[in-house]
Amino acid sequence: MLRSLHIENIAVVERADVQFREGLNVLTGETGAGKSIVIDALYAVTGGRTSRELVRTGADRCLAAAVFDADPALAWCGENGVEPEDGTLIVQRTVSADGRGSCRVNGVPVTAAQLRALGALLVDIHGQNDGRQLLDESRHLAYLDAFAGDGEELAAYRTAYGAWRDNERQIEKLSLDGETRRQLAESLAYRVQELEKAQLRAGEEAELEERSELLRNGEKLREAAQGAFTALYGDESSAVELTGQARGWLSRARGWSSGLAEADKVLAEAQALLQDAAERVRDVWDSLDFSPEEFDRVESRLVQLRRLEKKFSAADEAALIALYEDSSARLEELEYGDEALEKLVQKRAVLEKDCRTAAAALTRARKKAGSALAARVERELKELSMPSVRFVTELSPMEEGPGFGPAGADEVRFLMSANAGEAPGRIAKIASGGELSRIMLALKIVFGQNDPVPTAVFDEIDTGVSGVAASRVGEKLALTGRHRQVLCVSHLAQIAAMADSQYLIEKSERDGRTYTTVTELDRPGRRRELARLTGGDNITEITTASAEEQLAAADAWKEKLV
Repeated sequence: MLRSLHIENIAVVERADVQFREGLNVLTGETGAGKSIVIDALYAVTGGRTSRELVRTGADRCLAAAVFDADPALAWCGENGVEPEDGTLIVQRTVSADGRGSCRVNGVPVTAAQLRALGALLVDIHGQNDGRQLLDESRHLAYLDAFAGDGEELAAYRTAYGAWRDNERQIEKLSLDGETRRQLAESLAYRVQELEKAQLRAGEEAELEERSELLRNGEKLREAAQGAFTALYGDESSAVELTGQARGWLSRARGWSSGLAEADKVLAEAQALLQDAAERVRDVWDSLDFSPEEFDRVESRLVQLRRLEKKFSAADEAALIALYEDSSARLEELEYGDEALEKLVQKRAVLEKDCRTAAAALTRARKKAGSALAARVERELKELSMPSVRFVTELSPMEEGPGFGPAGADEVRFLMSANAGEAPGRIAKIASGGELSRIMLALKIVFGQNDPVPTAVFDEIDTGVSGVAASRVGEKLALTGRHRQVLCVSHLAQIAAMADSQYLIEKSERDGRTYTTVTELDRPGRRRELARLTGGDNITEITTASAEEQLAAADAWKEKLV
């Protein structure tokens, strides 16, 4: 679970530290006070996209840091070289004013992609955008598969579909009319002949460039080698000769001085090294056998290779070789195309049958799961003050193409009826804002019962909800908080009253700057905040007493859960 969150220079928050608890944690405050900034910070620290817009005006950078229990991510830690400390992970994300950022987990630098993978194991964030995703029917299939746990059937289908699709691509390549086929064969044959004649070899161009540079500077090399050899060994004043003379002088006196004996030893080593260097220079000198004919051959070959690379838009001779091999294979396909095409067409029927068989198994799994999902969601929605709701998972055969696609042969969409006597229809056309929030919450609750992610975050789940429905939403969140940690941003007293821990987000101004603070509320503080949520600025003894009554009722309801 999430233990704590540190925020520094994010938007209007200069600095804030929040200690989160088990159960339901609710964040409240005036509109615009900065409640969403806490969610933004958590989103950033779990690998979400960031930008320099997060950085507080005048600051060099912003920082979000969170402490999590490490248990859900032990496998990730092992794969990424991170060692948990006392069973916890300290995750940090910084963004500088120029947009650059860094991510660390227990001090180990990680990429944003690694952080996203870790974040998915630790926190499930339900934002305001999720409701809009529910309206997108193209996503309903993914929702159903997530509930169905049909991974085995889906994997088998994707294998069959992949084989069928590869076969179709090969058929498309060979299905050319006679004239097009003839022209392509002529073009490929000319290319193959030209590249084959060039006798290409990987790495040749680099070797030729090195040899060309050597040939171009041959006289300078000879002169340098000759001069170096002469200086080292070639005449009476060479380095080797002079070193020998020095050793001769030392040999006369080294018996009388240990220092001179040590110097003689060093000179002996130096003389041996100088002789070795002279021999190496001589070997190079002897190898410098150049001719104008060789230079012409090297340059001509380089011109030929570069011309071919330019002609065929190839980066180097390795790319030319790959082009030659691909063109040869393609030409062979065309030469034996009729026979190959016939085999592919015969194979198509078998592969298509495999696809339909695997798709049928996937459809059966989805239908079974669809009925169970609808029943579970209906039950949750009825407990969320939608007593007459009907929720339907509609599966229909895919009509486009061959009747199946990358995800199977099904088109899936969720339908609902909120009122008795009305036929189920598309959620986008029927659900109000409050109903959409409750449907999304119901789905999250149903999915979350088997979700290993320990922390669920709900941002503005109460949109369009009020009265009794708001009370039911609060109860559901509190119930969810019994088996996983829940963080919720809310404007409603009914939801805030159900909190196990409540935090007040407040905005103030000092010296012309805006500052936001986060404070965990005690019982009197919760009474005042609930009174404000209910009555606005008009906080009286009556509204305060009503707030205490709400808190007491929530406590009594939660005691029944134990």
